[in-house]
Amino acid sequence: MRAEQVQRAREETPGCADVVHLNNAGSALPPAVVTDTVVDYLRHEALTGGYEAAAEAQERVDGVYASVARLLNADSADIALTDNATRSWQAIFYALDFRPGDKILTCRAEYASNAIAYLQSGAEIVVVDDDESGQLDVADLKRRIDGSVKLISISHVPTQGGLVNPAEEVGEVARQAGIPYLLDACQSAGQLDLDVTKLKCDALSGTGRKYLRGPRGTGFLYVHPRLRESLEPATLDLHSAAWTAPDSYEVVKSAKRFEVWERSFGLVLGLGAAVDYALELGLPAIEARVTDLAARLRSELSELPKVTVHDVGRRKCGIVTFSVAGVPAAEVKQRLAAAKINTSVSSRGSAQYDFTGRDLPDLVRASVHYYNTEAEIQSLVTEISTGVLSTRS
Repeated sequence: MRAEQVQRAREETPGCADVVHLNNAGSALPPAVVTDTVVDYLRHEALTGGYEAAAEAQERVDGVYASVARLLNADSADIALTDNATRSWQAIFYALDFRPGDKILTCRAEYASNAIAYLQSGAEIVVVDDDESGQLDVADLKRRIDGSVKLISISHVPTQGGLVNPAEEVGEVARQAGIPYLLDACQSAGQLDLDVTKLKCDALSGTGRKYLRGPRGTGFLYVHPRLRESLEPATLDLHSAAWTAPDSYEVVKSAKRFEVWERSFGLVLGLGAAVDYALELGLPAIEARVTDLAARLRSELSELPKVTVHDVGRRKCGIVTFSVAGVPAAEVKQRLAAAKINTSVSSRGSAQYDFTGRDLPDLVRASVHYYNTEAEIQSLVTEISTGVLSTRS
């Protein structure tokens, strides 16, 4: 990404003037166009009426589906819009009919909300081993395939580290075995260049608030026709289905069968503005910039005494997790916040398989984005070195 593009992005992001925001895996700073789109719609809605404003905006709302489809190299009919990534993921998972003896194959880097749903389903949870690099072991995945496997479901990028799981290879295994493949792209959408035709996933869930820089309360779902035509959603309403007679209904054919009627159209349009902003910059350029900044941060943190970087995997992304010997992660985060550097903390409750397997402490999570600068990276490293470490030496 060119220097002038980074500078323009910073100028168009008001929050960059106030904080060093390295919590993009939590919720990124939105560009002004996203905030303006949401606020302008809400003001118009307040003057015009909710139904009337929505009717006026129908063409723009339709354009959001098209934009998300472009983001994923999908068809608009394959896209549903929701209020968050969890709702998107659940729409697929809870439409599956798990029976006694069914198995779910997942990864050690799996996220808490997904794992809790697996437990609730009553299916047998099979956690695929990691390979020597720390990513999902595709060979072990193949070994575990049998006739009882109902679903392969993994997180592309975990909440607790910079790992990028080999999602395309997993997709090939799932396709050859004829097993539905659900990919949680909550942390990868917006920082990695995603293509569902290469990923070979049957469904993919994502959020607006993280690397896409959209508003909170927005999410999206991709569902390939081969899966959605075989599934009836666990819940339906007059948007996802038609009441065709007093005693019958018909589910809509597109991915909108996984939506509900009521939504915030201001937030939907804000999501569209965020996706269009990313598409204009180009996801390959975004991915390259984010990956390079994170690699630089890992390198510089690794040179500090008492600091351990915990990211694993052959391929890494914009999330950097580390610990400081003798200093709890929550205290490190607090000290950085006092210096106006935003980070987060990842704990065992979010990723039991991974934290338990590697016996990890709570970790400080610094997640970079393309609008961050090399100087901001250095400010975090300096604060750890001269602030956190110096007071504990």
